[in-house]
Amino acid sequence: MRYQQSKAALDGFRADIAAIRGKMRDVQAEVEPETVRDYDFATVDGPVSLSDLFKDSNDLIIIHNMGASCPYCTLWADGFNGVYPHLASRAPFVVCTPDAPKAQWQFANGRGWRFPMVSHMGTSFAADMGYRGDSGRWIPGISVFRKNGNTIFRVSDTGLGPGDDFCSVWHFLDLFPEGRGEWAPRFSHR
Repeated sequence: MRYQQSKAALDGFRADIAAIRGKMRDVQAEVEPETVRDYDFATVDGPVSLSDLFKDSNDLIIIHNMGASCPYCTLWADGFNGVYPHLASRAPFVVCTPDAPKAQWQFANGRGWRFPMVSHMGTSFAADMGYRGDSGRWIPGISVFRKNGNTIFRVSDTGLGPGDDFCSVWHFLDLFPEGRGEWAPRFSHR
């Protein structure tokens, strides 16, 4: 297929994706929120509750991250670091991992991450939210919460995985004829 023909076809697919996103927003607007309990987490500064993470906002974004052992989750977090101030201007944004708070802090500090982190170690939070598999493995994802008075609701969630919409790297690599090919994230590409 000639370059201009393939470009026109790809532009058509991108328009289709934009239309589907509009339909997804319509469905999201109609979601019946799910009530969740006020979980406790650990941080290097001590315990914190889910309700505390909202600060003065009624909305909260939590990233379910598999922790420092996962180069894929590190890739996502590196990207979140860049957009963090923009997202945090809309709602508090927190990354939650199973790692111990001190190890979590050391890893995040070494990568220059700016967002707050909490540990769900020893809690059922990730499993209750659907981000722990039957085999016991952690699963990456995002949950969005809303608080109304003292009641906390989950209003949306989605998993993270190669090719998703939350990591721009996949979309850059899709511009190559072979896509990402054998490429995989590493902790360092130096």
